Formats: sequence, structure tokens, C-alpha cells
Amino acid sequence: MRNDETFEIFLTVAPGLEQALLDEARELGFAAPKAVPGGVTVQGGWSEVWRANLSLRGAARVLARIGEFRAFHLAQLDKRARKFPWGEVLRADVPVRVEVATNRKSKIYHAGAAAQRVEKAIAETLGAPITRDAAEAALTVKLRIEDNLCVFSVDTSGEGLHKRGHKSAVGKAPMRENLAALFLRECGYTGSEPVVDPMCGSGTFVIEAAEIAAGMLPGRNRHFAFEQLVSFDPASWENMKQQGVARAVDQVFRGSDRNAGAVEMAAANAERAGVAENTRFLQAAVSDLQRPDGPPGLVIVNPPYGARIGNKKLLFALYGALGQVLKERFSGWRVGIVTSDTALAKATQLPFLPFGPPVAHGGLKIRLYKTDPLP
Repeated sequence: MRNDETFEIFLTVAPGLEQALLDEARELGFAAPKAVPGGVTVQGGWSEVWRANLSLRGAARVLARIGEFRAFHLAQLDKRARKFPWGEVLRADVPVRVEVATNRKSKIYHAGAAAQRVEKAIAETLGAPITRDAAEAALTVKLRIEDNLCVFSVDTSGEGLHKRGHKSAVGKAPMRENLAALFLRECGYTGSEPVVDPMCGSGTFVIEAAEIAAGMLPGRNRHFAFEQLVSFDPASWENMKQQGVARAVDQVFRGSDRNAGAVEMAAANAERAGVAENTRFLQAAVSDLQRPDGPPGLVIVNPPYGARIGNKKLLFALYGALGQVLKERFSGWRVGIVTSDTALAKATQLPFLPFGPPVAHGGLKIRLYKTDPLP
């Protein structure tokens, strides 16, 4: 694969958020964006792979499709994998892990046996070290066999893109940064209005909102797996990172939590992210929540669901109190609540718009419940 060659790039996302990620990919000018189950496909070369990792807030991972062929049995997979141009993508000195997903629609349905054939092909034709330990592998090659078509991708992200590189502290049930960014987008947030989170935990919503307002690139503080590929050009990459210019922001983004440890954690995370000047965190119960001075904006909150944290009966009172405070003090503000339980959301007695699709998150199905500006 030449550095100027165009191929399919697959941006993964939690099922249920494909449309929101599609909107972001369009907004950032990626070519031929198309929503598919579990993500969005775009077209581009290696520089677009870098840009996707650096600039997309909503994607979970960026996979580069590096080739495909048909195989109807393991011997054929073995033979064709040995002819595959691994050296155009992978380096001989970088450890590789192989992951295979297949199903009964294909003649090759034993994923472990298929993985062994591909591992052997890479090791014997390229000489790259093979490992099955995710911690040791600098790169992961993914093979999906569907209807006897073997599609090879390389994971260009490494650690999931929700790991922005500046959050060392998280709470008990953290909202992933990429999900927070997409929920903010689905609430109509563009960076030009204040945001309040009255149960802020480690500060994810508040920090993401502040970064969006400042025009900060989400991947600015971390490394990516693509830096270990043959196609990587350090000088071009440094130049791309310099293109992100942070804007001055006159908004303040506020979070509060009844837990003093959470407030300290959120403030420390904001400091590392470089948004401490535009964020404020304080210890307060929901009942103490006050509307900030200035124009209306967005209240967005990820309350406990009861599935992992707390007693569910007590949660109905908490959600009811939250709804009461918002109706009394936040006229003109929009509200977004993320929860796994429709009954809890309804306990707020807020005028929710029609619900969006459920979103897979940590073994649960969560959903965004949002309102128009409150009366």
C-alpha cells in the first residue's frame, strides 16, 4: 500500500451512535462517509487515518482496511495469507497480535485455527514477532471472515480513543469521553453555550464541552498504534498536530458532585487537559444546584442507574429531585440525561423529546433523554 493510496477506513462506535458519528465525520470533511452497523466508513489514505485518530471526538477506534481475499478452507487461507503484502503495512521489528471474527456462514468458522494460519504467515514471510498478549502487541491485525470473504484491517488507534491522554482519575462508573462527546452533539451542543453537570463524577462532560469550545484536538496528548506502521512519517505527523489551534473561550463550564473526592478528581483532570481556566467544580448536592449567571445553555448529566451503583428505590427520589430543581431554576435551558432506565428518566417529570436508540455501554443499554428549552 503506497502512502498516497486510498482505501476504506472504518471508524468504530458504540451501536446506537452511528448517526451522530456520521454527522461528525461529515462536519470534519472526511470523504464518502457512510453509516454502517457499529460505525462509519470513510475513504482516505494514511494521512486521513492519522487525522481521524487526532480529530474525531466520537470514534472509539480507527481501523484501516488493508486488503481482502476469498478463502473457503484453512489451507487456502494459509496460502493466500502468505502472499499478502504484509511488508507494505507492518514492520518486521514490531510485535503483532492477530484477532479473528468469523461465523457459521463461512466455511472457515474456527477463529482460533484461522488466527494461527495468519500468525504463521506474518511470522514466516515478514519476520515480525507474534504475541497473543494485548499488552505486548504494538499492533493488532483484525481478520473478519464473512460469507467466505476474508477482510484484513489494522487497528491504527492502539488504546481506545476515549483515552484522551490526560485523565488519570475516574469514578466508579465513568462515562467514556467519546460517548460524552456524541451525547453533547446529540443535545445540539456546538461549543458556544455554557454547560452544567450536577453529578459530574470525574468531569467528563464538562471537560469535553470545554475542549470543544476551545477547538482542542482530542488526540493531542497521546500516542497511537499507527506510529508503528511502515507508512508513518514523524515530520508530517508533527505538522498535522500543529494545525490544531486552540481558541480563546469566554464561557465557563461547571460541574458539581456531592462527593468531595470526585470534585478534586475532576479539577485535576481539567488541569491536565488544559481547560482549568474555563471549568469550575464544586462540592454540592443536587438540591443545592443553582443556575449560573448569563445566557441559558445545556444541563447534561449521567446519574447513577442502579444497575451497578446504589439502591434503585433511592434513585427515584434522586431523579425526582433533579427534575424539580431543573424545572424551578433552569427555565430556558435544555437538558440531557443519560440513563439505562426509562422509569428513572420519567421520574424527573421533564418534558422529554422522543427517545433516541439505545446505546451499548459496558454491558448495559443506555439512552439519551433530552428536552427542548425548559419553560
